[in-house]
Amino acid sequence: MIGDLSDMTEPTVAVRVVEELRRSGAALDDDELARRLGVSPRQTINQVCRRLERAGRLRWYIGSAGKIVNDLRLVDGQSAVATASGAGVPDVVETLPDGAPPAAGDSREQRHAERVMLDLLGERMGVVLKPRRIPLEDGVRVEIDGADDELSILVEAWAHQGPLKVAQKHKVLADALKLLHVAASLPVAPRLVLCLCDPEAAHHFTTARSWAAHALRAFAIDIVVVELPADLKAAVLAAQQRQHR
Repeated sequence: MIGDLSDMTEPTVAVRVVEELRRSGAALDDDELARRLGVSPRQTINQVCRRLERAGRLRWYIGSAGKIVNDLRLVDGQSAVATASGAGVPDVVETLPDGAPPAAGDSREQRHAERVMLDLLGERMGVVLKPRRIPLEDGVRVEIDGADDELSILVEAWAHQGPLKVAQKHKVLADALKLLHVAASLPVAPRLVLCLCDPEAAHHFTTARSWAAHALRAFAIDIVVVELPADLKAAVLAAQQRQHR
């Protein structure tokens, strides 16, 4: 439960935010909270929600529309929470100190985008895709980006916009090898999916006359492209530019 809020710099707004999130029973972004509460400027809501998140009194994640939302339910006694797309429990957004820019190699935008991709793909397939740690022999455990509860679908997701460099092609093929290795350990063969978010990035593995595309078809690994919301796509592009300066 949400405890005493008297330590907040703006306790009145903080209490109203918590009450509105509890009343609505849904995850709301800063703009929606500001509108519902009649608070201006919107940045006031953002600052209050940052403090509440750091205090462990709500959780942040990126919803299917690509906007950061504030969710009280993840810390208010509910164990199963759906994102705005209706899929599974989201990953928490990693926050930075106010005003601190991300490091050049930071990949949080891609990680957030990949969570949204899995939510949208799960909605398309009619399943909930959640990160899974699958045990193999000799105590080895393998992290899979997304799988349904029955392990009938295994997915590796990668958020990248634009054509791929050689090392990036190898990264996707490494994900394919991981899927094949895990599938071989399961009693029933699952559907294997590589989820990308840009047709140009997927071209080498789908329509190109490459040995990689031929191999993926031969091993029945599906390449599925999930379109990201425009603002989240822009965030991924900005992150790629920052990472390759």
